[in-house]
Amino acid sequence: MGEALDEQKALRRLLGGAQAVLFDFDGPVTALFKGVSTAPVADEIKDAVRGMWGDLDQDVEDCHDSHDILRRVREMYDRPSTTGRNPAALERAEGIVTEHESVAVKSAGPQPHFIDLVKALRNRHKRLAIVSNNAAGPILEFLEARDLRPEFETVAGRDPSDPHRMKPDPDSVNRAVERLKLEPSDCLFVGDQLTDLEASLRAGTPFLGYTPSKKLAAEMRQKGAQWVVSSHRPLLSAAMSIA
Repeated sequence: MGEALDEQKALRRLLGGAQAVLFDFDGPVTALFKGVSTAPVADEIKDAVRGMWGDLDQDVEDCHDSHDILRRVREMYDRPSTTGRNPAALERAEGIVTEHESVAVKSAGPQPHFIDLVKALRNRHKRLAIVSNNAAGPILEFLEARDLRPEFETVAGRDPSDPHRMKPDPDSVNRAVERLKLEPSDCLFVGDQLTDLEASLRAGTPFLGYTPSKKLAAEMRQKGAQWVVSSHRPLLSAAMSIA
């Protein structure tokens, strides 16, 4: 009982002190790929880029993540080459990831209690934004399909021109804060990965972890998270109890 009361006190303090709440998309909002590996997406990108550039560098061949491969393909493009590399391969790689995200959002549902949490936060005049390594277009599709688009003032998604600006780089967090015309300390960022935490710390926003993993939760606390929840239920309860 005491631990639950402490949690509610901490969450009320975090929410009460925030003018805006920034949510990472894949994790806190929805389980986009439902825990399924994105290796097939990475393989599709490798096939496409190989068709334009020929043999790939080993670090690209060894990559099996749909976001990390965008960084590695860009790094390969930036390396010196005797034959030159067609920049269209970068656009194609980005397009493949976005296409898969667009397909995934059509069947992805919101996390339990998320919609109620959004309503509770908006009823208390909290401003909302999405900060994500996913492309903005599929995120907007998800929000619009669930009549949530009006509740979110901005979506700061992946910069299609530079994959190195994905989290843990703070670029997307900074963009959201700037669009809201707030100070970083006025915002609370809810994320489920250590890369979210790092981006939050670098941007200067307080961070609330969202993960069912006790190991990851402990690591988040150790590295600077203000609190960590395993579901939106305690966050919803706290939101409903603040003025």
